Amino acid sequence: MIRQLDQVAGEACSDVLTLAEDVAREDGVPALSEQTLLELRHPVRPVRHFLVADDDGRLAGYAQLDPGPSASAELAVAPAARRQGVGRALLDAVRAAAPQAAIWAHGNLTGAQALAASAGLRVVRELLQMSAPLGPLDGAALPGHPAVTVRTFTPGRDEQDWVTLNARAFAHHPEQGRMSVADLQAREAEDWFDPTLLWLAYPTGAPDAAPAASMWVKVVPGESSGEIYALGVDPGAQGQGLGGMLTRRAMVELARRGLRSATLYVEGDNDAALRTYQKEGFRCVAIDVQYR
Repeated sequence: MIRQLDQVAGEACSDVLTLAEDVAREDGVPALSEQTLLELRHPVRPVRHFLVADDDGRLAGYAQLDPGPSASAELAVAPAARRQGVGRALLDAVRAAAPQAAIWAHGNLTGAQALAASAGLRVVRELLQMSAPLGPLDGAALPGHPAVTVRTFTPGRDEQDWVTLNARAFAHHPEQGRMSVADLQAREAEDWFDPTLLWLAYPTGAPDAAPAASMWVKVVPGESSGEIYALGVDPGAQGQGLGGMLTRRAMVELARRGLRSATLYVEGDNDAALRTYQKEGFRCVAIDVQYR
Protein backbone atom coordinates (compact mmCIF):
# COMPACT_ATOMS: atom_id res chain seq x y z
CA MET A 1 0.00 0.00 0.00
CA ILE A 2 1.29 3.46 -0.94
CA ARG A 3 1.00 6.35 1.50
CA GLN A 4 0.67 9.79 -0.05
CA LEU A 5 1.68 12.75 2.10
CA ASP A 6 2.02 16.49 1.70
CA GLN A 7 4.98 16.54 4.09
CA VAL A 8 7.35 14.05 5.65
CA ALA A 9 9.15 14.84 8.87
CA GLY A 10 10.90 13.21 11.80
CA GLU A 11 11.52 9.48 11.48
CA ALA A 12 9.82 9.23 8.09
CA CYS A 13 12.13 11.89 6.66
CA SER A 14 15.17 10.15 8.14
CA ASP A 15 14.02 6.87 6.58
CA VAL A 16 13.80 8.46 3.13
CA LEU A 17 17.25 10.02 3.44
CA THR A 18 18.68 6.68 4.54
CA LEU A 19 17.02 4.92 1.60
CA ALA A 20 18.53 7.51 -0.76
CA GLU A 21 22.00 6.84 0.68
CA ASP A 22 21.55 3.06 0.36
CA VAL A 23 20.44 3.36 -3.27
CA ALA A 24 23.32 5.69 -4.15
CA ARG A 25 25.84 3.23 -2.70
CA GLU A 26 24.25 0.36 -4.60
CA ASP A 27 23.93 2.12 -7.95
CA GLY A 28 26.94 4.42 -7.95
CA VAL A 29 24.81 7.46 -8.86
CA PRO A 30 22.62 9.74 -6.73
CA ALA A 31 19.21 8.27 -6.05
CA LEU A 32 17.49 11.65 -5.77
CA SER A 33 18.37 15.12 -7.00
CA GLU A 34 19.49 17.95 -4.77
CA GLN A 35 16.13 19.72 -5.17
CA THR A 36 14.26 16.61 -4.04
CA LEU A 37 16.49 16.25 -0.99
CA LEU A 38 16.08 19.94 -0.17
CA GLU A 39 12.31 19.53 -0.23
CA LEU A 40 12.76 16.87 2.45
CA ARG A 41 15.13 18.88 4.65
CA HIS A 42 13.89 22.43 3.99
CA PRO A 43 10.39 22.25 2.43
CA VAL A 44 9.59 25.19 0.18
CA ARG A 45 7.29 23.97 -2.60
CA PRO A 46 4.00 22.06 -2.40
CA VAL A 47 5.40 18.68 -3.47
CA ARG A 48 3.74 15.29 -2.96
CA HIS A 49 5.47 12.35 -1.26
CA PHE A 50 4.78 8.64 -1.98
CA LEU A 51 6.04 5.99 0.44
CA VAL A 52 5.88 2.18 0.21
CA ALA A 53 6.69 -0.08 3.16
CA ASP A 54 7.61 -3.78 3.05
CA ASP A 55 5.89 -6.49 5.10
CA ASP A 56 8.07 -5.63 8.10
CA GLY A 57 7.16 -1.95 7.95
CA ARG A 58 10.52 -0.82 6.54
CA LEU A 59 10.61 1.77 3.79
CA ALA A 60 10.88 -0.09 0.47
CA GLY A 61 10.41 2.78 -1.96
CA TYR A 62 9.90 6.51 -2.22
CA ALA A 63 8.79 8.97 -4.88
CA GLN A 64 8.42 12.74 -4.88
CA LEU A 65 6.18 14.63 -7.29
CA ASP A 66 6.59 18.31 -8.03
CA PRO A 67 3.23 19.20 -9.59
CA GLY A 68 4.39 22.64 -10.77
CA PRO A 69 4.01 24.04 -14.29
CA SER A 70 6.53 21.50 -15.62
CA ALA A 71 5.50 18.57 -13.44
CA SER A 72 8.28 16.11 -12.70
CA ALA A 73 8.97 13.24 -10.32
CA GLU A 74 11.73 11.01 -9.02
CA LEU A 75 11.55 7.61 -7.42
CA ALA A 76 13.93 5.26 -5.64
CA VAL A 77 13.55 1.63 -4.57
CA ALA A 78 15.55 0.06 -1.74
CA PRO A 79 18.07 -2.48 -3.10
CA ALA A 80 16.50 -5.31 -1.07
CA ALA A 81 13.02 -4.51 -2.41
CA ARG A 82 13.75 -4.54 -6.13
CA ARG A 83 12.07 -6.77 -8.71
CA GLN A 84 8.99 -6.95 -6.50
CA GLY A 85 6.83 -4.38 -8.30
CA VAL A 86 7.64 -1.49 -5.96
CA GLY A 87 9.04 0.74 -8.69
CA ARG A 88 6.08 0.15 -11.00
CA ALA A 89 3.61 0.79 -8.16
CA LEU A 90 5.28 4.12 -7.39
CA LEU A 91 5.43 5.06 -11.06
CA ASP A 92 1.73 4.26 -11.54
CA ALA A 93 0.78 6.26 -8.42
CA VAL A 94 2.74 9.29 -9.60
CA ARG A 95 1.27 9.14 -13.09
CA ALA A 96 -2.23 8.77 -11.68
CA ALA A 97 -1.69 11.96 -9.68
CA ALA A 98 -0.02 13.84 -12.56
CA PRO A 99 -0.41 12.06 -15.94
CA GLN A 100 1.90 14.50 -17.77
CA ALA A 101 4.72 14.39 -15.22
CA ALA A 102 8.21 13.71 -16.55
CA ILE A 103 10.12 11.06 -14.61
CA TRP A 104 13.82 11.52 -13.86
CA ALA A 105 16.26 8.63 -14.13
CA HIS A 106 19.69 9.48 -12.73
CA GLY A 107 22.37 7.72 -14.75
CA ASN A 108 19.62 6.09 -16.83
CA LEU A 109 20.59 2.68 -15.46
CA THR A 110 19.34 -0.62 -16.86
CA GLY A 111 16.62 -0.96 -14.24
CA ALA A 112 15.26 2.51 -15.02
CA GLN A 113 15.27 1.75 -18.74
CA ALA A 114 13.34 -1.47 -18.17
CA LEU A 115 10.78 0.23 -15.94
CA ALA A 116 10.26 3.03 -18.46
CA ALA A 117 9.88 0.56 -21.32
CA SER A 118 7.32 -1.47 -19.39
CA ALA A 119 5.22 1.68 -18.95
CA GLY A 120 5.61 2.81 -22.56
CA LEU A 121 7.70 5.87 -21.68
CA ARG A 122 10.43 7.42 -23.84
CA VAL A 123 13.30 9.80 -23.22
CA VAL A 124 12.28 13.43 -23.69
CA ARG A 125 15.23 15.26 -22.11
CA GLU A 126 18.92 14.72 -21.37
CA LEU A 127 20.99 16.42 -18.67
CA LEU A 128 24.74 15.93 -19.12
CA GLN A 129 27.17 15.76 -16.23
CA MET A 130 30.57 17.03 -17.35
CA SER A 131 33.96 17.02 -15.65
CA ALA A 132 37.35 18.66 -16.19
CA PRO A 133 40.67 18.24 -14.38
CA LEU A 134 42.08 21.28 -12.61
CA GLY A 135 45.63 22.25 -13.48
CA PRO A 136 48.39 23.83 -11.37
CA LEU A 137 46.81 27.28 -11.12
CA ASP A 138 48.12 28.30 -7.68
CA GLY A 139 48.92 31.99 -7.70
CA ALA A 140 47.01 32.70 -10.91
CA ALA A 141 44.97 35.89 -10.88
CA LEU A 142 41.20 35.57 -11.05
CA PRO A 143 40.12 36.44 -14.61
CA GLY A 144 38.17 39.66 -15.17
CA HIS A 145 36.37 41.42 -18.02
CA PRO A 146 36.39 45.12 -18.93
CA ALA A 147 32.61 45.23 -19.31
CA VAL A 148 31.89 44.20 -15.72
CA THR A 149 33.02 44.56 -12.13
CA VAL A 150 32.87 41.29 -10.20
CA ARG A 151 32.20 40.99 -6.48
CA THR A 152 31.11 38.23 -4.14
CA PHE A 153 27.58 37.67 -2.90
CA THR A 154 26.41 39.28 0.34
CA PRO A 155 23.77 37.20 2.22
CA GLY A 156 20.82 39.26 3.37
CA ARG A 157 21.33 41.84 0.61
CA ASP A 158 21.78 40.18 -2.77
CA GLU A 159 19.12 37.46 -2.79
CA GLN A 160 16.55 39.32 -4.89
CA ASP A 161 19.16 40.58 -7.37
CA TRP A 162 20.41 37.03 -7.90
CA VAL A 163 16.92 35.52 -8.21
CA THR A 164 15.87 38.17 -10.75
CA LEU A 165 19.00 37.60 -12.85
CA ASN A 166 18.61 33.83 -12.61
CA ALA A 167 14.98 34.02 -13.79
CA ARG A 168 16.01 36.08 -16.82
CA ALA A 169 19.00 33.89 -17.66
CA PHE A 170 16.98 30.67 -17.35
CA ALA A 171 13.58 31.90 -18.50
CA HIS A 172 12.95 28.71 -20.49
CA HIS A 173 14.47 26.26 -18.00
CA PRO A 174 11.78 24.20 -16.22
CA GLU A 175 13.57 24.04 -12.84
CA GLN A 176 16.33 26.62 -12.60
CA GLY A 177 14.29 29.48 -13.98
CA ARG A 178 11.66 29.35 -11.24
CA MET A 179 13.98 29.45 -8.26
CA SER A 180 12.67 31.82 -5.59
CA VAL A 181 14.29 33.70 -2.74
CA ALA A 182 13.05 30.90 -0.46
CA ASP A 183 14.78 28.31 -2.67
CA LEU A 184 18.01 30.33 -2.51
CA GLN A 185 17.77 30.69 1.27
CA ALA A 186 17.27 26.92 1.63
CA ARG A 187 20.60 26.46 -0.12
CA GLU A 188 22.22 29.14 2.03
CA ALA A 189 21.30 26.94 5.03
CA GLU A 190 23.25 23.98 3.62
CA ASP A 191 26.70 23.23 5.06
CA TRP A 192 28.35 23.61 1.64
CA PHE A 193 27.15 27.17 0.98
CA ASP A 194 30.01 29.68 0.76
CA PRO A 195 29.18 33.25 -0.30
CA THR A 196 32.78 33.78 -1.44
CA LEU A 197 32.08 31.22 -4.17
CA LEU A 198 29.09 33.10 -5.57
CA TRP A 199 30.08 36.03 -7.80
CA LEU A 200 27.90 38.77 -9.24
CA ALA A 201 29.12 40.70 -12.28
CA TYR A 202 27.81 44.28 -12.56
CA PRO A 203 28.23 46.63 -15.55
CA THR A 204 31.45 48.57 -15.08
CA GLY A 205 30.81 52.04 -13.72
CA ALA A 206 27.20 51.25 -12.80
CA PRO A 207 27.28 49.68 -9.31
CA ASP A 208 23.56 50.32 -8.80
CA ALA A 209 22.56 48.55 -12.00
CA ALA A 210 21.19 45.02 -12.07
CA PRO A 211 23.86 42.31 -12.34
CA ALA A 212 24.70 41.20 -15.85
CA ALA A 213 25.93 37.72 -14.92
CA SER A 214 26.69 35.45 -11.99
CA MET A 215 28.71 32.35 -11.20
CA TRP A 216 27.92 30.06 -8.27
CA VAL A 217 30.32 27.30 -7.24
CA LYS A 218 29.48 24.47 -4.85
CA VAL A 219 32.16 22.72 -2.82
CA VAL A 220 30.94 20.01 -0.44
CA PRO A 221 33.22 19.80 2.63
CA GLY A 222 35.63 16.87 2.35
CA GLU A 223 35.20 16.32 -1.40
CA SER A 224 38.02 16.72 -3.94
CA SER A 225 35.82 18.05 -6.74
CA GLY A 226 33.90 21.32 -6.96
CA GLU A 227 30.77 21.94 -8.98
CA ILE A 228 30.05 24.88 -11.26
CA TYR A 229 26.62 25.06 -9.75
CA ALA A 230 24.89 27.86 -11.65
CA LEU A 231 26.23 30.13 -14.37
CA GLY A 232 23.76 32.76 -15.51
CA VAL A 233 24.15 35.55 -18.06
CA ASP A 234 21.39 38.10 -18.63
CA PRO A 235 20.05 37.84 -22.19
CA GLY A 236 21.02 41.49 -22.77
CA ALA A 237 24.64 40.75 -21.86
CA GLN A 238 25.15 37.57 -23.85
CA GLY A 239 27.77 37.37 -26.59
CA GLN A 240 30.41 39.32 -24.64
CA GLY A 241 32.34 36.36 -23.27
CA LEU A 242 31.08 36.77 -19.70
CA GLY A 243 30.21 33.08 -19.39
CA GLY A 244 33.69 31.99 -20.44
CA MET A 245 35.35 34.51 -18.12
CA LEU A 246 33.29 33.39 -15.12
CA THR A 247 33.92 29.73 -15.92
CA ARG A 248 37.68 30.32 -15.95
CA ARG A 249 37.36 32.33 -12.74
CA ALA A 250 35.58 29.41 -11.06
CA MET A 251 38.22 26.92 -12.21
CA VAL A 252 41.09 29.11 -11.03
CA GLU A 253 39.49 29.54 -7.62
CA LEU A 254 38.80 25.81 -7.29
CA ALA A 255 42.42 25.02 -8.17
CA ARG A 256 43.65 27.63 -5.68
CA ARG A 257 41.62 25.85 -3.00
CA GLY A 258 43.24 22.52 -3.78
CA LEU A 259 40.39 20.84 -5.65
CA ARG A 260 41.36 18.25 -8.26
CA SER A 261 38.48 18.54 -10.69
CA ALA A 262 35.43 20.59 -11.61
CA THR A 263 32.01 19.24 -12.54
CA LEU A 264 28.81 20.73 -13.88
CA TYR A 265 25.42 19.84 -15.31
CA VAL A 266 24.16 21.18 -18.63
CA GLU A 267 21.19 20.48 -20.87
CA GLY A 268 22.06 18.15 -23.71
CA ASP A 269 20.61 20.54 -26.32
CA ASN A 270 22.29 23.72 -24.99
CA ASP A 271 24.85 24.01 -27.77
CA ALA A 272 26.19 27.43 -26.72
CA ALA A 273 26.88 26.32 -23.14
CA LEU A 274 28.40 23.04 -24.34
CA ARG A 275 30.84 24.95 -26.55
CA THR A 276 31.84 27.19 -23.65
CA TYR A 277 32.49 24.26 -21.34
CA GLN A 278 34.23 22.11 -23.94
CA LYS A 279 36.69 24.97 -24.58
CA GLU A 280 37.60 24.77 -20.89
CA GLY A 281 38.28 21.02 -21.10
CA PHE A 282 34.97 19.63 -19.84
CA ARG A 283 33.86 16.22 -21.12
CA CYS A 284 30.64 14.29 -20.55
CA VAL A 285 30.93 11.62 -17.84
CA ALA A 286 27.26 10.73 -17.14
CA ILE A 287 23.76 11.42 -18.39
CA ASP A 288 20.52 11.88 -16.48
CA VAL A 289 17.30 11.65 -18.50
CA GLN A 290 13.62 12.41 -18.20
CA TYR A 291 11.01 9.95 -19.42
CA ARG A 292 7.44 10.74 -20.40
